[in-house]
Amino acid sequence: MNIEKLSIIIPAYNEADTIHLILNKIKAVELMDDIKKEVIIVNDCSTDHTNKAVANYQSANPDLNIQYFEHDYNKGKGAALHTGIAKATGDYLIIQDADLEYDPQEYNDLLKPICNGFADVVYGSRFMGSNPHRILFFWHTIGNRWLTFASNMFSNLNLTDMETCYKLFDTKMIQSIKLTEKRFGFEPEITQKIARIPKIRIYEVGISYYGRTYDDGKKIGWKDGVRAIYCILKYGLFKAE
Repeated sequence: MNIEKLSIIIPAYNEADTIHLILNKIKAVELMDDIKKEVIIVNDCSTDHTNKAVANYQSANPDLNIQYFEHDYNKGKGAALHTGIAKATGDYLIIQDADLEYDPQEYNDLLKPICNGFADVVYGSRFMGSNPHRILFFWHTIGNRWLTFASNMFSNLNLTDMETCYKLFDTKMIQSIKLTEKRFGFEPEITQKIARIPKIRIYEVGISYYGRTYDDGKKIGWKDGVRAIYCILKYGLFKAE
């Protein structure tokens, strides 16, 4: 598989303190097969200085292809991903959070099954492999595993980490899918919908996870878990479009 450009979609909400750090990591990555990078940042109406942080970074790093977009009001992470996906021009795209929980140095690990012609979609799993994982919340882990199990029941997949940030897609394929979830329901929605694509080849790769606490700025909560259950039933059991 010949990939010329990878689009890196970054939904950002109040990430002024860390977004330059993740951009440094992305800039430092040398993608396999000389794949070019396109970074798409979608600022979901942050109330801090995320916009200034990105502008300063763009000025200081003109050699990194950064495309910047803003929402005029806070729409949710899923909505920011919708905007970024629509704007992507790469052959493939990957989702990257604006914090430091996931390591861009592992992009090549996710790209390998694509470039070797085996996969159409690759998920990065926090629950497999020997890479480092920060030990945090017991009930979050149980919740993630239960949501993945429930998602697998209706998608007939055997994923280990449906809720992972790192998802690598064929850009045209994901742009052709109608996406409706505006917040963290994006994860179960897209998983159920790609599972319906005939002959889709989905792979998983073990990744590192440097998790944040709520004091560090983690935003997902129990209400998002309830919404995820609803979305699994809506898009999995009832096959909603």
